[in-house]
Amino acid sequence: MDHSHNPYYSRTDTTTLHVSDAEWKKILPPEVYRVAREKGTEPPFHNRFWNFNGKGTYYCAVCGNPLFRSDAKFASSCGWPSFFEPVRKNSVIYKPDHSFGMERTEVICARCGSHLGHVFEDGPPPTGLRYCMNSIVLDFVPDSTP
Repeated sequence: MDHSHNPYYSRTDTTTLHVSDAEWKKILPPEVYRVAREKGTEPPFHNRFWNFNGKGTYYCAVCGNPLFRSDAKFASSCGWPSFFEPVRKNSVIYKPDHSFGMERTEVICARCGSHLGHVFEDGPPPTGLRYCMNSIVLDFVPDSTP
């Protein structure tokens, strides 16, 4: 994704952002805005990273916050990219989600407050968690090769 029109995007700044949805709507592509700011969801099995196996780091596509490492990604039958832990404890925050008659835990970017997906307690060791994320709100940067 091209971030040249997003003055808030940084892969090094971890300062919490306070940006209005109106401002995000001007900056983000419509499909990213729908998922990140309106809590939308991509279709399963038809998204960029659900079966992707590259080695590197996943960042928030909205603000550049580091979220997950590829070594925490695992093959899940859910149809979305799944991870068993975030890159740092404070990379994401959690919020109860009672939408659609379900009891879930929403995962939100701790830097920009964007919706990323949900976390479930049916993942592999060592955490037993499955962070089920939307690809559209993730940027992937491959590890550099020597």
